[in-house]
Amino acid sequence: MTSATQGSTGLAERYATALYDLAETDKTLDAVAKELQTIQDLIQGSADMQRLIRSPVLSRGDQSRAMDAILERLQASALTRRFVGLVAHNRRLFALPSIISAFIQRLADQRGETTADVTSAKPLSAGQLAAIAAALKAAIGRDAVLSARVDPGLLGGLVVKVGSRMVDSSLRTKLLRLSFAIKGIG
Repeated sequence: MTSATQGSTGLAERYATALYDLAETDKTLDAVAKELQTIQDLIQGSADMQRLIRSPVLSRGDQSRAMDAILERLQASALTRRFVGLVAHNRRLFALPSIISAFIQRLADQRGETTADVTSAKPLSAGQLAAIAAALKAAIGRDAVLSARVDPGLLGGLVVKVGSRMVDSSLRTKLLRLSFAIKGIG
């Protein structure tokens, strides 16, 4: 890991720990986690949101006002709004996705759950997600909290990451392996 990555990870952990402690004190861990997941989904699904949190051109005030308007529209709790406002005020919005991931990971660890990133070519139904969670529980012996993402470039199938383990059953990877086999590379 580079020192910049370690610094960013440490930053995310510190912010996530602070938010976790506040939410635990307020007994709003689940509500805050749900709001943060919604924010994470917005960031992942919108190039405009990604520009908003990463652009050094936007002023601190502009970023704060934009995030506050978004959180107001989402009807986020006062704690989530204050926290994201603080992150924006400190010019750390670029770290918000890492902070959210660290918060969700900490919550899962406290509950004895495992987080799993599931990437699919198309959005998965609630039934499909439940089936994946059940299969993961059978495979790893712990409940799995799923973080679902859509990547149309996969063409079909799934990529599932649990910790350092990854299962890639995407059509894109299968076609790539077939191509290598035909060329005699793999």
